[in-house]
Amino acid sequence: MSTCEAEYIVVAMAACQALWLEALIEGLNLRDCSPMRLLIDNKSAIDLAKHLVAHGRSKHIETKFHFLRDQVSKEKLELEFCRFENQVTNILTKPLKFIKFKELRDKLGVTSLTNLN
Repeated sequence: MSTCEAEYIVVAMAACQALWLEALIEGLNLRDCSPMRLLIDNKSAIDLAKHLVAHGRSKHIETKFHFLRDQVSKEKLELEFCRFENQVTNILTKPLKFIKFKELRDKLGVTSLTNLN
């Protein structure tokens, strides 16, 4: 599977969760979230979701994952490129140097227990 295919499938699954959370938030009358924005570090996956042109790199993607393309075309979701270095989720999925780990941890608002008094 190409990186584009893998990223596209992961973003499609994230889109399902994001839209479920949006419906929950709106159901609780907390706020209107539309459109939700997903940050992606793969320009090819964004291109695949935004353009209805049949791409050779999408031939192995199951139809259910094209839900993402449908939600983008309905403007329920916005896809935005985010450089790999700025992906906060890297703290959960990648081995990081301590400085980068600390930077991402701070972005998440997580505090080290040793810093608590």
